[in-house]
Amino acid sequence: METHNVETLTNKGTVELLYRALQQGEASKVAKVVASDVEWWFHGPHHCQHMMRLLTGEPPSQVPFRFKPSSVQVVVPGHDCVIAEGWEGSHVYWVHVWKLKDGVVTELREYFNTWLTVTDYSLGAIGWDMGRCTVWESVPKDLGRGSLPNLLLAI
Repeated sequence: METHNVETLTNKGTVELLYRALQQGEASKVAKVVASDVEWWFHGPHHCQHMMRLLTGEPPSQVPFRFKPSSVQVVVPGHDCVIAEGWEGSHVYWVHVWKLKDGVVTELREYFNTWLTVTDYSLGAIGWDMGRCTVWESVPKDLGRGSLPNLLLAI
């Protein structure tokens, strides 16, 4: 097995372990896989910053929130990037973009009620689209009920 394939499986497994540890309230496991200086980006309503509250041990918001990913995927092997998405009822859709280094989360980009397209521009200029290659796109289960703002994340 190639090295990047082993890293890919390890990174996906680390993110899945993180969600399980959060659901079970195992702070020591969370601390082992999240860097103390994790970089965090958030897009969505202020009251939906649930993951940061969980990672920092802040008191939860008035409405408890549990992250149960519907999918966890490695986006581009070699970029150490894992994406998870899920739904809470029919009105809340979330996407987490995790970046890892040596099996530890160093960055989290969190999006609430936002359609996300992840594009890899590392291929260089190829044709009219300048090398753009969509590597992941949101799949909200019930997009027909309303529109979501669309963001492009370049990696």
